[in-house]
Amino acid sequence: MKTILACIFICFAASFCVAQEAKAAEAEKKDSALIYFYRIKQFAGSALEPSVYCDEKELARMDNGRYFGVTLTPGKHICSMGDKQTGFEIDLKSGEEYYARITIDVGFWKGRGRLTLMQKEQGAFELKKVKPLSADKVKNRSLVTVFEGQ
Repeated sequence: MKTILACIFICFAASFCVAQEAKAAEAEKKDSALIYFYRIKQFAGSALEPSVYCDEKELARMDNGRYFGVTLTPGKHICSMGDKQTGFEIDLKSGEEYYARITIDVGFWKGRGRLTLMQKEQGAFELKKVKPLSADKVKNRSLVTVFEGQ
């Protein structure tokens, strides 16, 4: 009888903990915004892996045909490429998702990454065509929350 009561108590406690974790994850999602950075697979510039920055912190080295997600606090943020020539300033809203496409401008001697903020519908559609970024390309795991193996 004591064993049955102990099992019932353990099951109840475990289900309570799972419910609390789900509530905490939902609250965290509402208190943050998510930006997906993605690069459509193309032959031109395929060997290049430009760095992506947000608020002057390197997030990841962007590989061809891949994406990653960054969780940030609501408010103003500046996202740019390694050369700081392209990017955008954005005022993030809590609980929202944003999409930024990376393209490679191929030059005579070298190429460079170009960062463009996309409309939600187009970005969500294009994101389905790429794979998560490899974990070894992620430089800042405290901000980059969506990548391969995560």
